[in-house]
Amino acid sequence: MTPATLLARKPQPKEPSLTSIPAHIPRPPYARTGTPPEWPTETPILTSAEIEQMREASVVARDALVLGGSMVKPGVTTAEIDSEVHRFIVSRNGYPSCLNYMGFPRAICTSVNNVIAHGIPDTRQLVDGDFINIDVTVFKNGFHGDTSATFAVGSVDQKGLDLMRTTEESLEMAIQACGPGVPFAVIGQTIGALAASKGYAVSEELTGHGIGRDFHQNPLIYHHINDEPGVMMPGMAFTIEPILCQGVARGIQWPDGWTISTEDRGRSAQYEHTLVVTADGVDVLTM
Repeated sequence: MTPATLLARKPQPKEPSLTSIPAHIPRPPYARTGTPPEWPTETPILTSAEIEQMREASVVARDALVLGGSMVKPGVTTAEIDSEVHRFIVSRNGYPSCLNYMGFPRAICTSVNNVIAHGIPDTRQLVDGDFINIDVTVFKNGFHGDTSATFAVGSVDQKGLDLMRTTEESLEMAIQACGPGVPFAVIGQTIGALAASKGYAVSEELTGHGIGRDFHQNPLIYHHINDEPGVMMPGMAFTIEPILCQGVARGIQWPDGWTISTEDRGRSAQYEHTLVVTADGVDVLTM
């Protein structure tokens, strides 16, 4: 994938204007400076009331993703998708969490074909046969909700469709494996086993993460086979967001400081949900 414009360096943090984000919409702590707070050392346990507040943010993110996906077709630019999703989030009294997070210049991430993650929306038009991951996070009620999906642009070849289908299935299987007392490593074991059986590589450089009042926090969620410690407890909230690649899963970061593409230019796909552990399973907040 070739961008319309390749930034020569990472964008500097820039506080969103009141035109972009009206004054009545609460902003996360990093919105002005671009600097997020330090991660909490412990994994927060959410109360029932906090989970419902977080659900509202997650539902807005879900609906914004549906809107973005509905726009995916040949000739549309990722910048156009970003603008419409931005407007929708603001109309629901939310803040697009990506905006000015460590200087990220747009409301959402759009990653096309061989871009693994963190693609910056630009004026490149989507073409028939592309596929695109749209990653949306919303801050509302003091909480973040995070979700993403990969969408086909026109007619995608069978190998591409198979990659997308397996990646989504790996997320679904990982969610089904979660619950109180379950080791976090089960997530990576589940995803890694399915990916290997289909001949795909799993990105080890990008992880899921705890989420709540902070955009990113503990625990880290590894999607590859691992033996990291930790078990799930009721009230823990986190994302699962596997990235599967057709070839090598190692990434190369572009000069813009954000976009990561596969080393061998092989295609990748990603799907993501935000969930919270309950007494008898999990509650997927972005579904």
